[in-house]
Amino acid sequence: MNIPTLHTERLTLRPLALSDFETLAAFYESDRSRYVGGPKRPDETWRTLASEIGHWTLRGYGRFGVDETATGKFVGMVGPWFPHAWPEQELGWDLMNGFEGRGFATEAGLATRDFAYKTLGWNTAISLVAEGNEGSAKVAERMGATWERKLDHPMFGMMNVYRHLNAEAV
Repeated sequence: MNIPTLHTERLTLRPLALSDFETLAAFYESDRSRYVGGPKRPDETWRTLASEIGHWTLRGYGRFGVDETATGKFVGMVGPWFPHAWPEQELGWDLMNGFEGRGFATEAGLATRDFAYKTLGWNTAISLVAEGNEGSAKVAERMGATWERKLDHPMFGMMNVYRHLNAEAV
């Protein structure tokens, strides 16, 4: 599978890799992961990483590993995805511990929205934001998305659905 590498002003978006596991495991063991299915044991995080990487094979796209270009540090996973039981194609972001509040999710989210629209041919996308995850809601809003409705997700419970601008509007 040929996964592209994208670049923004501060970030490099590249294929997820085994080298990301330790940072992911620390994130998923922390309380910060409560909005994205955590906390998890390391063996569960291994399966999550395998799922993220496998999504590229199953759908032809997926979330990118995001590095801060200046330091090479792995800051998160961001991008398009559409796993089973999702209502439609989503742009999602998970920032690792210590990287929140610096605009990385918005910067990477905009780059991956552009990728989804221009390369994948999507016309629209949603972002699912867990109840109480104000930081993630603000990222969606900074990207121009608007709250659309609530959704009772079979895995995550009540979620807020944010609708992104359509491809023609960006």
